[in-house]
Amino acid sequence: MRTRRMIQVVGCHAEGEIGDVIVGGVLPPPGDTVFAQREAMQRDHDDIRQMLICEPRGSVARHVNLIVPPKRADCVAGAIIMEPTEYPPMSGSNTICIATVLLETGMVAMEEPTTTLRLDMPAGPVEVVAQCRDGKVVSVELVNVACFATHLAVPLEVEGFGTMTIDIAYGGMFYAMTDATKLGFAITPDEARDLAVLGERIRLAARARYPVTHPENDAISGISIVQLHSPFTSAGGESRNTCIVAPGRSDRSPTGTGLSARLAALAARGLLGVGDRYDHTSIIGSRFKGRIVSAGRLGPLPCIVPAISGRAWITGFHSYVVDPSDPYPAGYRVADTWGVTEGVTQAGGSVA
Repeated sequence: MRTRRMIQVVGCHAEGEIGDVIVGGVLPPPGDTVFAQREAMQRDHDDIRQMLICEPRGSVARHVNLIVPPKRADCVAGAIIMEPTEYPPMSGSNTICIATVLLETGMVAMEEPTTTLRLDMPAGPVEVVAQCRDGKVVSVELVNVACFATHLAVPLEVEGFGTMTIDIAYGGMFYAMTDATKLGFAITPDEARDLAVLGERIRLAARARYPVTHPENDAISGISIVQLHSPFTSAGGESRNTCIVAPGRSDRSPTGTGLSARLAALAARGLLGVGDRYDHTSIIGSRFKGRIVSAGRLGPLPCIVPAISGRAWITGFHSYVVDPSDPYPAGYRVADTWGVTEGVTQAGGSVA
């Protein structure tokens, strides 16, 4: 066998959403912070993301995470998150996968019944509490970064759907959120294609109509994901939701940053407060549990710190290679599977 690259990956999913973890074959990119390493990875090494996410080695339904040494003394590891069209600063489902892989493979020592650790994520440090039993991580709760709403109940004209009302909030990435039941959806698997079309149209329209930037990091900007949810019930209740990941597919998990963004919007409305709980179930019926840990301010904006809990499972151990004669070293995309919009960047343009 000839190969010019070999990458070792631990397969994992969190409540249905694939969040595989690179554990070998890729050196950490340069940078004084994990966020700077994220920027370097995106700028100089995007071929690795494309190799593992694009066909024939991957798929649009896959996320991959690169473990890197932490840049903070209080963290045990860092990670760079790679999704089909971007490098998000934070992801709940991917963080749950990362923690599970670190502990179940022994990269970080597991303590039963509870292991507490901190991860150095591009968006900031995240505290993780893993419940462990018989060598297995049975659940993970992460205390997310500060989350906030930027727009509540603003109008948006969407091609083919008319004018709707959306909220915009940051849960580790920026979300546009709307009640899909008002548009006739029950948020069920048979609606997934139509929901993807709707979500991508909302994303593109909202990115153009409502520019957003993180108050402490102007490199975090623009709406990344659209959350289509059912109505709020009450503190301690739950909603069904799906989050449409560019270039147009339903997140199989309830989406940790999406639940964080929803909690921030509900708190901004006065519907939830510190100590309150609220859960999301996904399009396939899996669940993330949410709670508001604290409240404060982030620059000019009121914010909350949410905690999200869920489960992850290791699915396999893989070595991916590129033969020197392979005509598709960075993979390819075909419209029948690659979402509903073209491109491998959030702006919609291809970098391949």
